[in-house]
Amino acid sequence: MRIRVENKLAGELDYLVVTRFTGSESVAVGLDEKTTELVKKVKSLGGAEKFLETETILYTDGGPAKRLVVVGTGKPADFDVAKARQLAQTLTRSLRKKGAKKLAFAFESADSATASDLYQALAEGVVHSTFEPGFYYTGENKDEKVLEEVIFLTNNDAALKDSVERGVVIGEGINLSRYLANETPNNMYPERLAQEAEKVANEVGLEFHALDKAQLEEGGFKAILAVGQGSINDPRMIVLKYNGAGDAPYTGIVGKGITFDSGGISIKPSEHMDHMKFDMSGGAWTIGIMRILAQLKAKVNVIGVVAAAENLPGGKAYRPGDVIGSLEGKTIEVLNTDAEGRIVLADGLAYARQLGATRLVDMATLTGAIVVALGNSVTGVFTSDQAWTDLFLKTAQNAGERAWQMPLFPEYKDQIKGTTGDLLNTGGRAGGSCTAAAFLKEFTGGVPWIHLDIAGTAYTEGEKAHQAKGPSGQIMRTMVDFVIATAEGENK
Repeated sequence: MRIRVENKLAGELDYLVVTRFTGSESVAVGLDEKTTELVKKVKSLGGAEKFLETETILYTDGGPAKRLVVVGTGKPADFDVAKARQLAQTLTRSLRKKGAKKLAFAFESADSATASDLYQALAEGVVHSTFEPGFYYTGENKDEKVLEEVIFLTNNDAALKDSVERGVVIGEGINLSRYLANETPNNMYPERLAQEAEKVANEVGLEFHALDKAQLEEGGFKAILAVGQGSINDPRMIVLKYNGAGDAPYTGIVGKGITFDSGGISIKPSEHMDHMKFDMSGGAWTIGIMRILAQLKAKVNVIGVVAAAENLPGGKAYRPGDVIGSLEGKTIEVLNTDAEGRIVLADGLAYARQLGATRLVDMATLTGAIVVALGNSVTGVFTSDQAWTDLFLKTAQNAGERAWQMPLFPEYKDQIKGTTGDLLNTGGRAGGSCTAAAFLKEFTGGVPWIHLDIAGTAYTEGEKAHQAKGPSGQIMRTMVDFVIATAEGENK
């Protein structure tokens, strides 16, 4: 799909989409006289007044497109990057499904100061809309409707072109992560995930290595080995490294990469167990974020670590009651083998520090408790460094993604004090997401650290107008901006 910025329309389009603000008398610039009159007519009749409300008009005697779609954007003050992204996702997805191959967007400007951010979000939304989960559809089920070209009609400002290009890079990186997370567990296992990460490294110039079982045993990665020992697919510790800032400190991004989670001996209920192919979302997000940062040539230093394993109840599987070791040296008393994500992350966090990371962010579909607490639209945030987290929360707000800080009081650590080992791998149902975070903190070595529990936001269980069913890529946009903002703050 080609996405470009133009100051005039040439060639026949399937659809021209023009936005309108509630109460505004102006019309998007760059439109031909006929289209301008049609949009004014829609406004005078009160059509397309609310956000995402549309009016479709057939060009009967010539025009820049076969059809004109006038879409409401609501009040100018309410139209932010989140709504811009959603609008682009919804309209592009809907029109593609109707057979559109070429379409253009013309936007009524709300605030020139925020235009760059809005156009980036619009481009992200267009790319995001092209993802569909039916990888293995055949015959009549196969979706053959492909969008070929999208044009943004603007004043041809170079800054807006840069914003659109940045949005495309981010959108493509997010879709890569969604592809990895959505792949079926019979085809996506730790070794394959490492291969996919290596492909990305070769494509964009990242350093890459992945520790196999023998190297993990030699290196003392006892925690991730324990989780993976019930499967014939051995674990991998995957590393992508990007140096874009010389001798500056490294941020470590650590992703949970459980390619399938049956729960192990503490097996999950069969209903919805198929969703557990998404338990590697944190790892998939990590790979996508590293790709985006490299493609943007961001002036940052980042180490991405994916702790990849498959949690199955084989004859060699670890058991409730086991005490296992870790790269950090601390022992873990296993009460529930379904609380495996924090165990693999324990080695991932320690390894990121070994590789030189001086601050850490981990991302994991870690607990059902965070879904109970925050629902399916908000990422849970835990931290050991408030000032850094304040920057993260501000960045999330600016990126149009929802995140909420959760408590990490000393009492949560008391809940995971072991009887025969140093730490319990679960503190029970009470404060489940908080005790999981308290466990992870024990493997951060005291460096600044943020934990993102994405269990509620990593995927959707049903199709939405703006998004296909399955992996969402949510919080990736924030993470890209946050890593860059962190580096910029250090350089002031």
